[in-house]
Amino acid sequence: MSAAAHAPVRLDVVSARRGDRQVLSHVSAEFLPGTLTALMGPNGSGKSTLLEIVASVLPATSGSIDGVRPGEVAFVPQRADVSAHLPVTVAEVVTMGRWRQRGLFRPIRRLDRAIVDGVLDLLGLDDLRDRPLEALSGGQRQRALVGQGLSADAPILLLDEPTAGVDEESAAVIERALRTSADRGSIVVHATHDATAPRRADSVLRLMGGRLEPSATAPPSDENV
Repeated sequence: MSAAAHAPVRLDVVSARRGDRQVLSHVSAEFLPGTLTALMGPNGSGKSTLLEIVASVLPATSGSIDGVRPGEVAFVPQRADVSAHLPVTVAEVVTMGRWRQRGLFRPIRRLDRAIVDGVLDLLGLDDLRDRPLEALSGGQRQRALVGQGLSADAPILLLDEPTAGVDEESAAVIERALRTSADRGSIVVHATHDATAPRRADSVLRLMGGRLEPSATAPPSDENV
């Protein structure tokens, strides 16, 4: 699993609305290949909106986004957005990530299976590969959903609250997997409420009321942690 080299992703004074509500205002940011970015802020601050704009799920109302081409983004939404009762196994969930490159109706190749096997191992799910998604604990299910994003092997990986509401073991496994993906060259951005996330990130963006706080765009130094 190794994402292809990619140019930085740049947002230039990006704004967005949901209906009549302004949810993101004049946000400028840069995400570099091989880095893990923690996107922080309270509920309603615009974290999900920023991720959806980069993922082309939601259009920006103004500003520009450079460095994102079709098919280059893997987006893992919040767990609440995905049914826990899908009639699929863990391995099938993770394999869905390969559809980004293969398409829905093309057969899975040996390379695809090798990538899926690697992701299952990385997330500690190999022994659960044939278990139905609905039979998993919340943390295990979230690992499978993150695995779907990882198996896409995309140069840009976006995750919305990937460790929210999961047990400590699953959170630690997911965090290590995101670090591994970044170390392999991907641009990884995850929205989080975890106050300790800046210690593990290469950069930090903090949103408040849809605006970027300019004083917190890098992780704290060891002296300030």
